[in-house]
Amino acid sequence: MARIKGTALVDRIKALKAIKKRGGQPELERVVGQLGAETRKIFDAPVKSWDWYSIDVFAELLEALVRETANGNPEILTERSEQVVDSQLRGVYRIFIKLGSPGYVIKRIAAVHETYFDGIQIIPEVDDSRQASIKYVGFKKRHAILQYTIIGFFRKALELSGAKQVKVNFKVPMSDDAAYSEVAITWA
Repeated sequence: MARIKGTALVDRIKALKAIKKRGGQPELERVVGQLGAETRKIFDAPVKSWDWYSIDVFAELLEALVRETANGNPEILTERSEQVVDSQLRGVYRIFIKLGSPGYVIKRIAAVHETYFDGIQIIPEVDDSRQASIKYVGFKKRHAILQYTIIGFFRKALELSGAKQVKVNFKVPMSDDAAYSEVAITWA
């Protein structure tokens, strides 16, 4: 079973709980009422950042966030991921990423993803041709919402590293429910 590190869940749960500020307790209860039993249980309990949780729960939380805060537009997840990457790569870390080649950055992101995903194999293929592919083995059709966050991470990190005309898309989408999903990346 594919799992995700608790640190990834914490911010998503906070974002979902922020619905209470906009619409009050009845609005939050309406949204939580749409969650499955396992997701509701995790939503209501303190999430341990060091623990592992079902990736299905994470996908369900992302879908609820998109539905309730972005009028059903999953592209907002790409923008939010880009904001996270931008904030994480400030100061010394930002200089480090700018000095790295795009190929190096892609390999580093793939390595970082491996620390957040358990039960998902990540295979980066990078050469000197200004293109790369990353295969993710273990994601299923029900995880397709995660594609938007993955796109945002790669796109923003590559832009911060100095790459131009960055294009990131899923050549083999998770929704294909194939043996693996594959991200295709090109840059100038």
